[in-house]
Amino acid sequence: MRALDYKLYYFLGIGGIGMSALARYFNHYKKVVCGYDKISTSLTKQMEKEGIPCHYEEDVLALKNLLSKYKKEEILIVYTPAVPKDHQEYVYLLENNYNILKRSQVLGEITRQFKTIAVAGTHGKTTTTALVTHLLKSAGINCFSFMGGISKNYNTNLILGEINDQESFVVVEADEYDRSFLTLSPQIAVITSVDADHLDIYGDANQVMEGYALFAKQIKEDGVLIVKKNVDNELRPANKKIIYSLNLDTEYCAQSIRIENAQFFYDIKSPVEFIGNVALGLPGLHNVENSIAAVAIAQQLGIKGDVIKEGLRSFSGVKRRFDYRVKTKKVVYVDDYAHHPEELKATIGSVKKLYPGKKITGIFQPHLFSRTRDFADEFAASLDMLDECILLEIYPAREKPMVGITSSWLMSKMKLVDKKLMTKEQVLEEVKLNAKEIVVTMGAGDIDLLIEPLEKIFRQTE
Repeated sequence: MRALDYKLYYFLGIGGIGMSALARYFNHYKKVVCGYDKISTSLTKQMEKEGIPCHYEEDVLALKNLLSKYKKEEILIVYTPAVPKDHQEYVYLLENNYNILKRSQVLGEITRQFKTIAVAGTHGKTTTTALVTHLLKSAGINCFSFMGGISKNYNTNLILGEINDQESFVVVEADEYDRSFLTLSPQIAVITSVDADHLDIYGDANQVMEGYALFAKQIKEDGVLIVKKNVDNELRPANKKIIYSLNLDTEYCAQSIRIENAQFFYDIKSPVEFIGNVALGLPGLHNVENSIAAVAIAQQLGIKGDVIKEGLRSFSGVKRRFDYRVKTKKVVYVDDYAHHPEELKATIGSVKKLYPGKKITGIFQPHLFSRTRDFADEFAASLDMLDECILLEIYPAREKPMVGITSSWLMSKMKLVDKKLMTKEQVLEEVKLNAKEIVVTMGAGDIDLLIEPLEKIFRQTE
């Protein structure tokens, strides 16, 4: 059966950013959609307002009652690999032979009816996906989009287009976790970066690169691969290949990069059409680089320079990606999803460039025991770029604790003098008592629970 042919769609892990986009997609087409997640979040609350029931306790009896209202062939179970294999509902569904598909398999099925633009990479894929979507929308191109974050321009992670338009595109964030991106067959693909990550899945850096090489081979025969310089040497598909970089001598790159009033301005070198004096609506040198990839895609679709330039200027970014939360004369507060050493380095480096001479306080929550263990030295080096570092305990997500792998152990590897380990409550007391100039919260766990309380404290000091 095709993705839209079922009557009931039940999601295990419905609160995940990718899962929620799929749930909203099926809900839009008047299907019965509901699901389980571990905790209630702003995202699940929003879905509940949209008519998608969510529950937060493993309840096999309630699940049986729900499923009994439909024939088994009318039901699709969508799950994320982040759900534990001993989850009671998952075990019941597996033992009773329900049709269970991973999120990535369902997304792959949906995308087959469209021309697919897939954005992959260890870092930068969410922002690039959102920016490509915004450029297509700005140009009036019919498109769907499944984003791995909440676009601030549209306040959603799902954009819906006209499904009967044979020329419509779908823009998708191609997730490398669990090799999910291998379910996609894109017309245009981007690889923004390849760094070792998810070693619990891949084992080592060579296997990570092999995964991306396989993804590149998924591109259609007449398709295009747009890839960042230094990654391209490892990827040799038969497809047309376009190389980009931040400021190297590549087909696409930024030139004359400058900062004016904490905003980046630059020119874009292109084999199609030079675009001068671009003002990006999003801070950060890494986002300048992401914009180069997005422009290369836009020009492949025939979008003109003036439309691209306005789209870059009006792009508001993605929530939790270099997200300005407070910006006053007394304090600047930025929130970012950074959870890999390279992402921390990019975020902290961009803040230092934008606010030279200011004291930067970073509040970081490590994500996963395995990632903290695998990249402890790299995390320490990135965090040492701060003037002051506050660490939260490791967010476990799907993992069980590992002996000796703690935030205290990570902190012992740091050379920075001004460092401390705190609870979320202690963080709030700290910022109340001690004035800060620049504050950056970073992490992929539940550190987002600090955002609104911190905003409130900082606004009270205006």
